Formats: sequence, structure tokens, C-alpha cells
Amino acid sequence: MIATPDRTPLSREFFDRPVLDVAPDLLGRILVRTTSDGPIALRLTEVEAYDGSDDPGSHAYRGRTARNEVMFGPPGHVYVYFTYGMWFCMNLVCGPEDKASAVLLRAGEIIEGAELARTRRLSARNDKELAKGPARLATALGVDRSLDGTDACTPEDTPLRMLAGSPVPSDQVLNGPRTGVSGDGAVHPWRFWVADDATVSPYRAHVPRRRRS
Repeated sequence: MIATPDRTPLSREFFDRPVLDVAPDLLGRILVRTTSDGPIALRLTEVEAYDGSDDPGSHAYRGRTARNEVMFGPPGHVYVYFTYGMWFCMNLVCGPEDKASAVLLRAGEIIEGAELARTRRLSARNDKELAKGPARLATALGVDRSLDGTDACTPEDTPLRMLAGSPVPSDQVLNGPRTGVSGDGAVHPWRFWVADDATVSPYRAHVPRRRRS
């Protein structure tokens, strides 16, 4: 018998921990996105940890900027960034203030509101692909920079909320190198995912771009 997911909001204390503790513990948790078109709920199946100024792969490695400001704020807030001139990606800030660590939400299973998610992800061949990858996840949920800084762990209805869900047992959690990270940060096995879950995105190593002549 499958247990009913816990709909209790995750606490601030949940996020106020080291990023490598928070990241795998987010698997199986539920993210709820509420819009005027209706709600979408997603069960997290894949995440990546980024450890601020101690991590060459982190946006905060070289310090505070206007882009990454939210990463230095209170834990439990949403950090959204724009990438490749076309996509948004969503992170959850964790650890103490000024640490700037965060967890990238890489993939998940849409468990409520799939009809709405499909209207945003017309290229998805099936529902398993609706949020299979960080840009696809943000697109399916209608996440953009306007949500940067949203508090995701309040009991009130907000555009984005994290609920307790059903944590994944440790023996079902795998980890390995992060996707697309180059340099020293490429060696960190800080990508975590649910074993044998069809919504998890494929691993892709970083491929250096050729310089234009």
C-alpha cells in the first residue's frame, strides 16, 4: 500500500542545513506551483547541490551579484536564473544566510495538474518528459525570474510551496557527477536522483564550446 504524501509545508529549519544534507532529502518532496490557471504539483526525482563560495560550479563562487543575490539570503527561498538566452532554472536556497548554497531542481514527476503542464510543454512525448530536466521543469511549472526570491516554506498560499511529501529511502537514492559542470566542479558527485525513475534526466558531461575565429 502506497502511503499518502504528507502535505505539511517544509520548515525553514529543513533548509537551514548543509547543502549536501538538504539535496538528497528533497527527493520525494512535493513542489506546488499555483497560478491563476490552476495548481500543479510535482514530486522531485532529481536534484543537484551547489555549495556557494566553496564550489567552482556555483553561481556564487565569485561572490555576490545582482543575479545571485537571493542565494545569500534566508534558506527556503527560490533562486531562479536565466540561461542560454532562452531557459529558466529553479533552485532552493539552503544553509545559513551568506553561505549562498542552493539545490538545483533538475527533474520531477507531475502528480497533479498534468493537463496544465502539457499546454506549456507541447514537445513532451509523454507525461514522464514534462519535467525531465531543469529547464523543462521550470517551463512546465511556468517559473520565470518574477518568482526569484519567493519564500517556498510558508504555510500561506504562495506561488511556490515545498511540502513534506514522501521522502525517498536512502537505498533508493543514487548520486554521481553533476550535469554540464566544467573545471574543478566537474568532479563533485553532487547530483542525486531516484533509482530507476523514468522522469530522471540523462547525464551529460560538459562539452566546451568552440571559440569563434
